[in-house]
Amino acid sequence: MVSIFVHMGQINLEKTLTGYLAPKDFEADLKIELGLMGIEILSQHGRLFICAGEAQDVVFAQDTWLRVEILPYTSINHAAELLKSKARRWSHYSINNHRRAELILDKVPSAKIKRYDFLEEIPKTTIGCFALLSEAEMILTPETTCPLPFGEIEFNEDKINPPSRAYLKLWELFTLYGYKPEAGMKTIDVGSCPGGWTWVLQTVGTNVVSVDKAPLDPKIAALPNIEFKQESAFGLRPQHVGHLDWFFSDIICYPDKLLELVNRWRESGLVDNFACTIKFQKPTDFETLFKFKAIPGSRVVHLSCNKHEVTWINTKESK
Repeated sequence: MVSIFVHMGQINLEKTLTGYLAPKDFEADLKIELGLMGIEILSQHGRLFICAGEAQDVVFAQDTWLRVEILPYTSINHAAELLKSKARRWSHYSINNHRRAELILDKVPSAKIKRYDFLEEIPKTTIGCFALLSEAEMILTPETTCPLPFGEIEFNEDKINPPSRAYLKLWELFTLYGYKPEAGMKTIDVGSCPGGWTWVLQTVGTNVVSVDKAPLDPKIAALPNIEFKQESAFGLRPQHVGHLDWFFSDIICYPDKLLELVNRWRESGLVDNFACTIKFQKPTDFETLFKFKAIPGSRVVHLSCNKHEVTWINTKESK
């Protein structure tokens, strides 16, 4: 684990501190994004970056630590009492002194890690998170932006019906983030083959226009309320489809091409909401990523099951 350790005397504790936790293996992307946003990095501890200033909307932060504090502690019991005075539930991000941290966590109410069913209710109470910098110093947040530890969710997967694991992206978007079309809505899934997203949209009761040059998996194509168009998503015109409640895309293409595609549909005025995967080559195309973020009503997140990609959401209510 990469760690740049700091002690209280090396950081101005009167500053507001925020922690940004990178997705696994994306520390470099988070570091670049923080730099591009002008956010001052004070220290790094593996995936966790401690920064100066109030929390900002950072895409490659899987979770964000609010109101970060660095505190001395004298014993396991003392550390536990400090934590209980700050928040009701706790998780532990491991840096070092792992056994000591486990003993501290045993003495406080902890946020349990479990597997969720699709659309199962997520706990609404906030959680704190702590890490031990040494045997005498700890870093903590009384509140993270996600109610689940480390901003991650794991599901009881359906290993029978969906034709690929891409369906998990929509499961997370609908279950953890709460962006979900209602039954009876008209949706489109472009670049849909083999049909994982089309399957999810059909299971929640929407009428799906599924578009791809390659055919759907036969068992998905046979489901009701799916209209399949075997053509290029880039050649399809909005007026040929009509009004849509949601536009979904997990299509494999360069980010700038996806931006051109969604702008065409946005400018048509025929789509209320969007949810699209932005897939990157190396290096990450931050220029296009920031263009997506700048679209009014937008949010860009890195889902637990996203790899070198992020998810852009644009909703009618947020505009």
